[in-house]
Amino acid sequence: MIKKLAFGAVLLASTVYASSVNIYSSRHYDTDKELFKKFEQKTGIEVKVIQAKDDALIKRLQTEGKNSPADVFITVDAARIQRATENNLFQAIQSDVLTSRIPEALRDKDNRWFAITKRARIIAIRKDSGFENKEYTYEELADPKYKGQIMVRSASNVYNQSLMAAMIAHHGEEYAKTWAEGVVANMARSPKGSDRDQARGAAAGFGSIAIMNTYYLGKLASGNSSDKETVSKLKVIFPKFKNGGTHVNVSAAGVAKYAKNKENAIKFIEFLTSTEAQEIFAKGNYEYPVVKGAGISDLVASWGTLEDDNISISDLGNNNKKAVKVFDLAGWK
Repeated sequence: MIKKLAFGAVLLASTVYASSVNIYSSRHYDTDKELFKKFEQKTGIEVKVIQAKDDALIKRLQTEGKNSPADVFITVDAARIQRATENNLFQAIQSDVLTSRIPEALRDKDNRWFAITKRARIIAIRKDSGFENKEYTYEELADPKYKGQIMVRSASNVYNQSLMAAMIAHHGEEYAKTWAEGVVANMARSPKGSDRDQARGAAAGFGSIAIMNTYYLGKLASGNSSDKETVSKLKVIFPKFKNGGTHVNVSAAGVAKYAKNKENAIKFIEFLTSTEAQEIFAKGNYEYPVVKGAGISDLVASWGTLEDDNISISDLGNNNKKAVKVFDLAGWK
């Protein structure tokens, strides 16, 4: 029986287990609940979960220090992973299973965290816009020919910050600033709303090109009739950097610094990277697996082939502060 702990409280288990593992997670999906249950069934280890937003969990771990009950911390996006790493909230572990399954670019060099899912930051273009029948680079989104066409959320959004971090890694800060200024000049409206709102705006004709993460489009496709109609009006295109591939970001898990159940924590993360778990993540939540050979949803497969960029997640995290500065200088609100 999975125990979901109140934020700030601990509940006593009604079922007796041989041992347990305490998870702090900023993810909030049914796929994760399914995986927690499967792990319990396979191992007899009770899963206890505290869910909250990334920044709240990072602050909680800092405050709790050595008294923290957390065994595993799951967080989303390179910027937050970097923040947790800089604040020494993970511990290095030894797992041949994880280092063999997870590509080097998708894990910490000191084995403090490991990616468990991938998301691609793509563009969704309205099919009748005249812009949909070509390949794109991220760089060309700053071209004046797309003036009034770009739909994108604010600079405070970590997904955009990581995309900017990748642009800096490829081309440097000065180029990135010029690029950001070009994108700002091409925006159909001031940044607002979520990735889903950018898709809805493009489908409705407020602009033509929505910058967004793939899994949000999957969520829209499985939503109400209005959202399904939105997706039907859009074409998914995988932009690439001129000297790289399509930008990807990750969810990642690591063993908490003061984990009391370290062995169980490692087992849990290893389970999340099994082919079975990877396919549940991918097919149930429209994400991409981090393990080679795991399948994806039919919908995601229908969009085309993802070719990952060559920038590591650690490099994205290291460039986050530069990305925030570039956004500010470029006037990207």
